[in-house]
Amino acid sequence: MQGLIAELKKASIEHNVKIWKAVALELERPTRMQRNVNVFEIDRHANDGEIAPVPGKVLSMGTPSKKMTVAAWKFSAEAERKINENGQAITIQDLLKKNPEGKNVRIIG
Repeated sequence: MQGLIAELKKASIEHNVKIWKAVALELERPTRMQRNVNVFEIDRHANDGEIAPVPGKVLSMGTPSKKMTVAAWKFSAEAERKINENGQAITIQDLLKKNPEGKNVRIIG
């Protein structure tokens, strides 16, 4: 995880994007204080077609009704399956590679 945090901070400086620094700071928190977010919460707060990074773990409660990309540090197996039915579940590192400018991204959790 330390490598990912360093990558996020570097990208924040290189691309002048504050969202990556915010995600890095959330991932630096102690494990017991990291976010656990259910699928229904992501569905409630993210818009259709939006990218939702979760600096923590995504849990499976709920069903997504929108097509969205969810990036997280970890997914429960069921949550990943549910998200992939309608949209896409990826790692934060993959999101950083695909979208270094952080466009159309909203942190959830």
